[in-house]
Amino acid sequence: MNLVAEFDTELLATSQAVVAKRYAQGTWSEQPDRIAEEVPLALIYNGIAHAVMLGTPADLEDFALGFSLTEGLISHAKDLHDVEVVVSELGLELHLEIASAAFHGFKASRRQMAGRTGCGLCGQETLQQAIRPVSKVGHTLQLQPHALERALNQLPDWQSLHQTTGGVHAAAWADLEGHLQLLREDVGRHNALDKLLGALFKAKVDTRHGFLLLTSRASHELVYKAAFAGIELIAAVSAPTSLALRHAEEAGLTLVGWVRKGGFSVYSGQKRVG
Repeated sequence: MNLVAEFDTELLATSQAVVAKRYAQGTWSEQPDRIAEEVPLALIYNGIAHAVMLGTPADLEDFALGFSLTEGLISHAKDLHDVEVVVSELGLELHLEIASAAFHGFKASRRQMAGRTGCGLCGQETLQQAIRPVSKVGHTLQLQPHALERALNQLPDWQSLHQTTGGVHAAAWADLEGHLQLLREDVGRHNALDKLLGALFKAKVDTRHGFLLLTSRASHELVYKAAFAGIELIAAVSAPTSLALRHAEEAGLTLVGWVRKGGFSVYSGQKRVG
């Protein structure tokens, strides 16, 4: 039985208390711990189920908006009229009410996908659908190296759930001086970015005046979503993938990896840094 959603989503637990059996220095002991919650999140558009993601039950409106925009399900933030969260025994349902014009495009996409399910990944057209063209970004950003180091140094103080559990990713937005402005966390790196982008879209932040900092590797989906939002620089604490680099070069985006104390590596768009 579903519990309909007149409740504060901030009350949803993002971590769970457990007791681990700890082995250290030749002995066993019981150690209280907290682990991150991971729940199914079903996205339902105007009554039609679209996808189920696994994620952290926090900042769900930001997630709904960021996912809907970056996946091309709506064209503008104003197309998302309402988000209702319904709790079930199996997870959470996000019921999204979108504009009728956007819904027509959504239904056409659903029909197109349904016509292809029998053959699976069966040819060039399907591969083109999986690897979508990346948006071009502007060339207005100029960043000094110290901004990346400052943002990295501030990161731990903003990662409250990671400090508790040690098991979630973060996507953060920093200004040109490297001061963090927004951060979202999730067990999934894509979800964390969708949540952050949703918050940026909702606040109407000008993405020409800052950069993205990720606690994960830089994969092609993250580059795609960042370019969609007009972000000119991605900084990741780990490495990029080859497809991420290819997409960054196609978008004209600066891709920075291995952001650590003392240095970083620029893989594309070096002119924006220094």
